Amino acid sequence: MDVHEKTATWTAPPVRPQWQLALRFAGSVVWFPVVCVLWAAVVGAFLVVGMFAEVITAFSSRLERGYLDAMGWTVDRVGRLASWCVSWPELRHEGDVEYYKARVEKAVGKWTARASAPIEPKKPKPPVECAIPLRVYRGVGGWYVAEVALAQGWELRPTDEREEVRLWWAAAPKTG
Repeated sequence: MDVHEKTATWTAPPVRPQWQLALRFAGSVVWFPVVCVLWAAVVGAFLVVGMFAEVITAFSSRLERGYLDAMGWTVDRVGRLASWCVSWPELRHEGDVEYYKARVEKAVGKWTARASAPIEPKKPKPPVECAIPLRVYRGVGGWYVAEVALAQGWELRPTDEREEVRLWWAAAPKTG
């Protein structure tokens, strides 16, 4: 969705049935540890192969870039295997608007504190862009994230509110 569309249309998704959440949570208890072990095994395998490929990548930046892209793609795919999992707070607070409002305010406040931190020498610069995932604002909708973020000095970025709301710190220096 383009940021120029009215954020008032960014409503909360429908409340999921409790029985469905309970089934997903039960499956999550079993499936999530399996995904964690698989993810660690994939990362470990890429690190072992990477140690041997280090000799080749010393001469070829193209191979190194391709290797890192393949590793990132694979690790992301393995991580997505757990995308349907439901956490205990989600199970308990599905449909609780006040809980999700507090959760959004906490998440945006955390990013605001990070972005407004002074720049320290020889330290990484504060982040100027962030994404608030759907899991944080599911009960209130993306419009509430936009409302809270705009009040704290953030600007909206092109975003798909069905997945996340992307924000840009307005006080950040503009670069070409």
